[in-house]
Amino acid sequence: MKNLTMMTDLYQLTMLYGYYKNGMDQRRAVFTMFFRDAPGLRYAVMAGNAQFLDYIQALRFEEEDLAYLRSLKQFDEGFLAYLKGFRFTGDIDIIPEGSIIFPGEPIVRVDAPLAQAQLIETSLLTLVGHQSLIATKAHRVYRAAKGDRVMEFGLRRAQGPDAGVLGARAAFIGGCASTSNVLAGQAFGIPVSGTHAHSWVMSFDSELAAFRAYAACFPNNALLLVDTFDTLESGVPNAIRVFEELRAKGHKPLGIRLDSGDLAYLSIQAREMLDQAGFEDAIICASNDLDEYLIRDLKQQGARIDLWGVGTKLITSHERSAFGGVYKMNALETDGVLVPKIKLSDNPVKVTLPGRQEVYRLYDQAGMAVADLITLDDEVVDETRPLTIFDPQDTWKKMTLQDFRAKKLLQPLVRGGQPAGELPSLAQIRAHREAEEASIWEQHLRLVYPTAFKVDWSDRLWQLRNDMLHENDKQGEQ
Repeated sequence: MKNLTMMTDLYQLTMLYGYYKNGMDQRRAVFTMFFRDAPGLRYAVMAGNAQFLDYIQALRFEEEDLAYLRSLKQFDEGFLAYLKGFRFTGDIDIIPEGSIIFPGEPIVRVDAPLAQAQLIETSLLTLVGHQSLIATKAHRVYRAAKGDRVMEFGLRRAQGPDAGVLGARAAFIGGCASTSNVLAGQAFGIPVSGTHAHSWVMSFDSELAAFRAYAACFPNNALLLVDTFDTLESGVPNAIRVFEELRAKGHKPLGIRLDSGDLAYLSIQAREMLDQAGFEDAIICASNDLDEYLIRDLKQQGARIDLWGVGTKLITSHERSAFGGVYKMNALETDGVLVPKIKLSDNPVKVTLPGRQEVYRLYDQAGMAVADLITLDDEVVDETRPLTIFDPQDTWKKMTLQDFRAKKLLQPLVRGGQPAGELPSLAQIRAHREAEEASIWEQHLRLVYPTAFKVDWSDRLWQLRNDMLHENDKQGEQ
């Protein structure tokens, strides 16, 4: 288990020092993480919980960490001694990995002594934010492929080793069937897949010789890259010739890969050539800077592609480089009482929700999600009575649910600093994502102009926020 305690921003440590010096470090505090609405990020796939738990369990300052902090000459010896015994002892609730989540709702809730809740901010946003970003991108690609398999192979273009390995994990959660990343396969049990590069073909005297050599090595898994010289005049005919030789020996070739050119036209022509040669089961794999939009367009153009290899634009979340996760204080203990806190801003989007919150997903009788409802944690959602919910900004937009089911989304991850239970396997996380996806209406998940999913507030939460805003107005007038 890797110790990432020092993976933080300096201001977290300067605040800790301030809390320590002012005797505030042990005051109970509640923080939540959420993400903000943005074009291209109207929903997300939750990921990164396991790595965040690993971080919490390994959180401790080692001697070399303290020596480095001492060298900064910003902290006294009393504080460094305090850090030596620093451990996380609080509670953390989190929405399970694979869940479909929406902007503005709490996806992680931390209830801990103030210093502890503050320190973990940067690592939480990094670990959960990055994987959720990549899982979401992968999910969009997976949905665009409409049932075709997607292979993630972006390691060489990832922003470093961790981004490549954890990105492959997140991509698998999001819907990719396999990865080219061998380390990710070893670490997480993700199926690995891949073929050869153009350099393999160029290493032989002829394309046919290269194909024969590769097929000899992998007679039952021969996926041949056919665009090194001329796809339709050379590559596909040579592949078919080698496939015929394999078939004569009792083997079943896998297929071909296209990595350049007009993928729609080439795949249609290649499919016809393969079928005419009796290789109807041979797959056509395509790559070349693919993303969800290009895959959608290629399918609309009738492309005959069975497997999509998606690299750079998936592993880097091309078009959206950051998750936009936010971590804010909601409550702080004062004289033994947990007091709601609110952050104000001239920008209305940045005004936060106060109080210790819960979030519920509301389902209709058919099991389809109709809205998420953020409440204060002591509220009870009564499924036996009609429930009227409303848009927190346009309050005249209301909906009354007669027969519904409510599910609490935040689940225990840490209790008293210790894991609250066994985490699900990666296969279970994928299954959960599939079930979640099936319960969300298509219009909320579509690639272009999705309908915003309802994320509403309870009456009490709405009133508390309004009262605190008005109280601030009164103080400003004095």
